[in-house]
Formats: sequence, structure tokens, C-alpha cells
Amino acid sequence: MPKNLQLIVTCEHGGNLVPERYVRLFQGVEETLGSHCGYDAGALELAETLSRSLSVPLYASTVTRLLVDCNRSLRNRRSLFSEFTRRLDAAERTTILEDAYLPHRTTVEAVVAEHVQRGQRVLHLAVHTFTPVFHGKIRMADAGLLYDPTRPLETRFCRAWQRALSDSASGLRVRRNYPYRGTADGFPAHLRHLFPDAVYLGIEFEVSQKYPLAGAAAWHRLQYVIAGTLDTAIRNFSGERPTSGTPGV
Repeated sequence: MPKNLQLIVTCEHGGNLVPERYVRLFQGVEETLGSHCGYDAGALELAETLSRSLSVPLYASTVTRLLVDCNRSLRNRRSLFSEFTRRLDAAERTTILEDAYLPHRTTVEAVVAEHVQRGQRVLHLAVHTFTPVFHGKIRMADAGLLYDPTRPLETRFCRAWQRALSDSASGLRVRRNYPYRGTADGFPAHLRHLFPDAVYLGIEFEVSQKYPLAGAAAWHRLQYVIAGTLDTAIRNFSGERPTSGTPGV
């Protein structure tokens, strides 16, 4: 990892755990908890692979987003809380934030601030997965790189990683700012308000759930292709010679 660049990996939708004190809110909706509504299938596994392969820290939330969505801002009244929690009284919603939302968000924010204060540039990679079909419409991508196109460094990095992915995984359809806009309400969008482009790059990486749900060797290989191309993109971006091979294999 280049000395002037610190990569951190986060996973906001890593699991569908329900803390014991909130089990009563989800009685009889186990199928919903196990669906994409409850978490991002495969996201935590991929985030762990990237963290391990590149020897960088991982900060993950494994509480279901149906309790509270760690990838939404406090001002997002529609999506921060789900249909199961938004009608709770203000005191209980505040307790949920203190239990399951603020620990993740404030930890990552503090880590970014610490690296910036040390004179480092932070590359924050938030790992997510998306459903191959949404509201009956097939999504025309296998992976997506979400970023703010008005921030030159994010744009430059995502173009470099897209090229690396295309070169290493023939047939993998990688699109930028798809299937969501990188400027939509996500954790990196919040952090961009706190840290300028010169010191903070916030990238959300999305991969289709068809890969983790298929499982087996193909998903394992893809994870290490993603890790290897990320390493290559970082080194090209930082002006260092790319490594050969794939890290962690």
C-alpha cells in the first residue's frame, strides 16, 4: 500500500442480526430478514476478502438494516428506519441509533479524520451487493463503481479500477454510477461533506448478488480478481508500479 494513501474498507449492510431487545419487532418476518431487504448477501464476505488480501482495516455493521440503515443519513426520514421501526416513539428510535447506528458511523468518521490529520489521503471503499432483478427489471451490470463525478480524484480512480477489472475479468460488465448514483444518500456522501477531494475518496463498490448466491469456486475467484484489480488501481493511481499476480492467493 502506498505510504501516502490509506485504504479502509467498510460494510454497512453486512448482516441481518437482530439484537435481543428488538426481536419482538421482527416476529414472523424471518423471510424478509433473509432477503435483500434485510442485508446485502455476500457483501461482508467480499469486504473480509479485500481487508485480508490488502492488509487493511475493515469496519462492518452486521445488524439488519431493517432496524436502522447505517448507509443512510440522519436526515433521511424515508430510509433511515424501516417499516418495522419508523413508527416507534422518538425515545426508542434514539436508543436504536445509539445501539446500532452511531457506533459504526462515528468510528469510521474518526478513523478518516485521524488519517487526514496525519497527512494521509484516505480511500474509503464501502462494499455492497445488489439484486440482479429489481421491480421486474434486469440490471445490466455485474458490478458498479459509485462516486461523485464532480470530485476529480474519485473519477480518476474509478476509471482506473474499471479498466483493471475489464482487463482481468473478460466479460464482467462493470459500470460507473450504476445501479445507483454515487451522489445518492450513502455513507461516503456524508463523509464528502466533511473532507475535501484532496484528502478523501469515497467509493461504493457494488457487485451483483448472482455471484455470492451461486457460491462455490466462481464467487471465490471473483473476490480475488476484485482484490487484485483494486491493488493494481491503487498503485497506478499513486504512481507506483503495479504488483504482479493477485494479493492474498
